Amino acid sequence: MDENLPHTTWRLIISDPQRGSSNMAQDSAILAAIGRGDVPPTLRLYRWDPPCLSLGYSQPSADVDLPRLRERGWDLVRRPTGGRAILHTDELTYAVIGPRTDPRLEGGLMDSYRRISRALFQALLSLGVPVEVHQGKNPLAYHQPVCFENPSDFEITVAGKKIIGSAQARKKEGILQHGSLPLSGDLTRITQVLAYPSEQQRDQAAQTLLEKGQTVASVLGRDIPWEEAARAFTDAFQAVLNLDLRTGELTPAEMETAEALVQEQYGNPAWTQGNHLKSDD
Repeated sequence: MDENLPHTTWRLIISDPQRGSSNMAQDSAILAAIGRGDVPPTLRLYRWDPPCLSLGYSQPSADVDLPRLRERGWDLVRRPTGGRAILHTDELTYAVIGPRTDPRLEGGLMDSYRRISRALFQALLSLGVPVEVHQGKNPLAYHQPVCFENPSDFEITVAGKKIIGSAQARKKEGILQHGSLPLSGDLTRITQVLAYPSEQQRDQAAQTLLEKGQTVASVLGRDIPWEEAARAFTDAFQAVLNLDLRTGELTPAEMETAEALVQEQYGNPAWTQGNHLKSDD
C-alpha cells in the first residue's frame, strides 16, 4: 500500500463480453458521469466479443487492412485514448476512471500513470509473472502501428518484453486510463489485419512483435482463466491503492449515455475513420 494514499471507496464493474463500440462508449459514459459528480471513481474490468481491433485516438485509419479485417469477422473501433493498434481477444482489459482530484490520479500524466502501474505490477506478480518496469527512453514507441511492438517509459515488461499496454485520456471531466493484458493466443494475429507495403514486411512485423511482446500464457507456460486475472487485479488495486472496491453496475443515466455514444461516436464509421481529426484542426 502507498502510505500517502487515504483509504477510500471506488466502484468495481465487471462487465460481460461485448462489442468494441459498447466497451469504449461505456468507459466514456462513466467519465461523463464522474465529471458531473454522479458516480464514484471506477475500476472496470471487461472483455470483447467479437475480437476487435482498436485504434488510438490519433492513429491513421490507413493503418488498417479493412478487407482482411472483415474477412475474419473482427470489429474495428477507435479509442478515446492515444497509443497504437491493439487486437482485443484472449485478454483482460481494465479501465480506471476518476476525477483529477483523487489522490491516485492527481498531478501530471506520469504521476497518475506510475501510481496505477504499481497496482498493475502487483496484480501480475500475484499471478506468478516475473514483471519489471521499463524505464528506458524509446523514441520508436510512437512510430509503430502496433501497441505491443515497443514498451514506453514506465510500462511493465518481462525480460524486456512488453506484457501490458496502457493509454490515458485527460479530459475536463476527469481521467480515463485503460489497458490490455494479453492472457493467451497468438500476438501476431494483429499483423494480419494491418496494412503493410508487402507481405515480407508483414512477416517482419510479426517477427518483431514476438521479439518485443508476450502473453501471460507464454511466460507461465499455462493459461490463466479470465476470472483469476480479474481477481488478481481487484486484490492488487485494493491493496496497493488503499481502496475498498464495491461491486456495482452502470447507472441508468450512464447506460443511456453509452447507448447514445455508440450511435454518435464509437459505432459511427466517420469517427472510426478519423473524421474527428479534421474537425480538431
